Amino acid sequence: MNPGPHVLTHRVDGDGSPLLLLNGGMMSMAAWEPIARRLAARHRVIRCDFRGQLLSPGPPCASMEDHADDVAALLDALGETRVDVVAASFGAYVGLLLAARHPERVHSLVAATVTDVADEGVGEPGARLAEAVRAAAHGGDRTAVYDAIVHLAYTPEWQAAHAEELAARRGQVGLLPDAWFTGLEGLLGALVKVDLRAVLPKIACPVLILAAGRDAAMPLERTEAVVAAIAGADLVVVPGSGHALAVEREDEFVLLAERFLERVHRATGAA
Repeated sequence: MNPGPHVLTHRVDGDGSPLLLLNGGMMSMAAWEPIARRLAARHRVIRCDFRGQLLSPGPPCASMEDHADDVAALLDALGETRVDVVAASFGAYVGLLLAARHPERVHSLVAATVTDVADEGVGEPGARLAEAVRAAAHGGDRTAVYDAIVHLAYTPEWQAAHAEELAARRGQVGLLPDAWFTGLEGLLGALVKVDLRAVLPKIACPVLILAAGRDAAMPLERTEAVVAAIAGADLVVVPGSGHALAVEREDEFVLLAERFLERVHRATGAA
């Protein structure tokens, strides 16, 4: 389903209250599949690729604000006036900006692994990834990008338990088109400019912030600053998980999101 040539490429599954999933920077909408399948039992689940994530048309947006406006335009195209949002990492920044810039569109928000200021939250693993992406986008070693993603996203224990799977995916990275690497470079360029401190107090919808206890990229104090800036926001720290919280702790991620959504819908009387 794609109602126009400039609308973000997307997919809709299930019936029920509308629920928008927003990708991490290194994700695609396909990466949500295990979680989307579970959530679609109760919700109309909407997924999309941001510009720069290969499937959506056009170059990456120059700013995270533009990504948020892109998502609002997608909701317009789908006829969705108001949605719940579940978002991870890059998508969590977009989700927070969507709630701040288009408050009438966001009923509630679950934002995982996010900070108030992005360039203070990436640290050495993020710098390694950015350098690998820059090199690959200009003809360098593509597998170095995947190695940097794995180092950033997963705990050593999860890597060891899924070594065979990760090795297979590493081999597939070299087959990706050039546009994936240039797109990722553009996504990271928008990310490092993000400073949400001025807009977070504008968010009025119910918000649940999820943090990963062993996140190699996002300092907990910067995540706590997001919670402190949003009136009534809740924080749950998932111990033992790396940055890829929705992958390493899929069951807990879904359970926390579903409990939050149920609580919000009971409180607001939403369908």
